[in-house]
Amino acid sequence: MAEEEVEVKVRNKQVILKKHVVEGFPKEEDFQVISSASIEPKVPDGYGGVLVKNLYLSCDPFQRIHMRPLPPSLNNSSTFRSFSIGSPLFGYGVAQVLDSGHPEFKQGDLVWGITTWEEYSLLPSPRPETLIKILHTDVPLSYYAGILGMPGLTAYAGFYKVCNPKRGEKVFISAASGAIGQLVGQFAKLSGCFVVGSCGSNEKVELLKRRLGFDDAFNYKEEQDLDATLKRYFPQGIDIYFENVGGKTLEAVLLNMRQFGRIAVCGMISQYNNLGEEQGVKKLMQLVSKSVRMEGFTFLHHLPNYNEYLDLVLPYIRQGKIVYAEDIAQGLDSAPSALVGLFAGRNVGKQLIHLSDN
Repeated sequence: MAEEEVEVKVRNKQVILKKHVVEGFPKEEDFQVISSASIEPKVPDGYGGVLVKNLYLSCDPFQRIHMRPLPPSLNNSSTFRSFSIGSPLFGYGVAQVLDSGHPEFKQGDLVWGITTWEEYSLLPSPRPETLIKILHTDVPLSYYAGILGMPGLTAYAGFYKVCNPKRGEKVFISAASGAIGQLVGQFAKLSGCFVVGSCGSNEKVELLKRRLGFDDAFNYKEEQDLDATLKRYFPQGIDIYFENVGGKTLEAVLLNMRQFGRIAVCGMISQYNNLGEEQGVKKLMQLVSKSVRMEGFTFLHHLPNYNEYLDLVLPYIRQGKIVYAEDIAQGLDSAPSALVGLFAGRNVGKQLIHLSDN
């Protein structure tokens, strides 16, 4: 009698969401790290996807949106869908291909894109916008979850394509020490602009001014009147505002925009914890009276410019003309704390989770 083939599986630690509606600011108890899951270490026959070993996971503000049911107009779209109860979270990350059923990927390839929060992920047939092969490995792999990944392309597209900067212009950036803001500020300096950033701690103020080269920065938590604060830093007004937070900050900025100013909107983190309707913004008539252009965008619309972006930024990185601040937590067990800390402002720089070296 022939021996039966034994199915070999490996342990696959995961981070899952415990309930469908996370109220207010996320808490560590909203998530669970489980070690009981397992996975076959190969792609099933006939499957067109890839099996990857996750190396870095990215903590991003947009993940807060997925912690609740979304309206039919958004849920299950290519950009927005809810996390599923009992299933691993998803987001951007850096991984190595262990097995592939897709002709464009092979064992050993390094990739960045959408993955799941677990040690190993079986990903469906990749689309160009979901998984991108890493070709330049002379820079840290973690950079592909930040400066060389979604945040980097977002900063590049928003600043150069949406805002169209000119030398000498005045630039203001909210959430300026985060994954995107820190890059926008450095792009602004390289473009000959005057740049000021806001952030949530004095430590981050020093990071912006001393390490990242901003002309100035302030801790918004210490400012009672943001309108007066912006008038202090921009007595002649703001030409370009890179919007990351919304709410009262946006209202104060609108009062201080110059004629024909531009506002690039890539996120509004102050609104993500509202379970109901988004809070209204006042002072929008300023857009009309000052002929200000305000444009929302996502990096997905600019993926065709990714190689163009790499051609610009890689030499800057190699020459030390751009630096990138990272806050790296170690291991999946640290993932809930790292993600929650993002919304409390605990991270200094781009928040990542390091799972494994390739």
